Amino acid sequence: MIPHRWRRALLAFALPLATLLIPSATRAAGPADPASMAVSVVKAKAACFVDTLQLSGIVAPRDEVLVRPDAEGLQVAQILVEDGAWVGVGQPLAQLVRPDWMPGAPAKATLTAGAKGVLTYRQLPVGMPVSARGEAMFRIIRDGELELVVDLPQAALAKVKPGQTAHIETLDSVEIAGTVRLILPEIDPRTQVGRARIQMRGNAGAKPGAFATVAIDTGRSCGAAVPLSAILYGPQGSIVQVVRDNRIETRRVSVGLLEGHDAEIREGLAAGDTVVARAGSFLREGDLVRPMP
Repeated sequence: MIPHRWRRALLAFALPLATLLIPSATRAAGPADPASMAVSVVKAKAACFVDTLQLSGIVAPRDEVLVRPDAEGLQVAQILVEDGAWVGVGQPLAQLVRPDWMPGAPAKATLTAGAKGVLTYRQLPVGMPVSARGEAMFRIIRDGELELVVDLPQAALAKVKPGQTAHIETLDSVEIAGTVRLILPEIDPRTQVGRARIQMRGNAGAKPGAFATVAIDTGRSCGAAVPLSAILYGPQGSIVQVVRDNRIETRRVSVGLLEGHDAEIREGLAAGDTVVARAGSFLREGDLVRPMP
């Protein structure tokens, strides 16, 4: 009979040895075999993307009517309207009088609005002389219509067209819908920069001379789309890893427009194809995987 203390020593040695001799199939599960690695997948979806051009510009009247007196030698006697008021055609704007020391000028005159719209003027103190040939006393923004005047860099000249939709945002975060109305024919010969005028639909308190940004929708295309994380970029270009029959198939793709977390795939992939959601360099062509939606 083996003494008790020897038995304890033999058990301490035999148990680790027995563990080593147990077939691998009966041991506790270890790390997954790379040949059957579980990967997260997603199906390429059909989506439409809008090509957006970001620009900035200055708010300006679409059309201004300048108001001056018809005769020389008059001075301001009274202003009858407030700056920024809406006026109608023929509405009195100011009373003018002839100073005592100015012979030959009309004794007095009433200056009226020549168009309907929003009135603007600089400070006009009583007694200030006015001229028929000098700076205009009043400016009327015809029908209150404002536009955004933007510079077009050379790369944008061929993309921006009249009629395109625009999204304007003022410095105080007011959003205004707009439309490209006119591409000015002149291009600065030094900078090769052109200009466009964008009609603002509803001014929402915008003021002439204010700064604003605009996003112009210059194009639209539809096709397959995948998350940005599914695209790998390398020396050979961009690729996605497609899963077919539980195996990895590497495909070169042509990436188009981006929107949010998605990318347009113009070539190399179709809507409905299953791709690895987070593509990684640890996967190779032909690898056996277990797709996990």
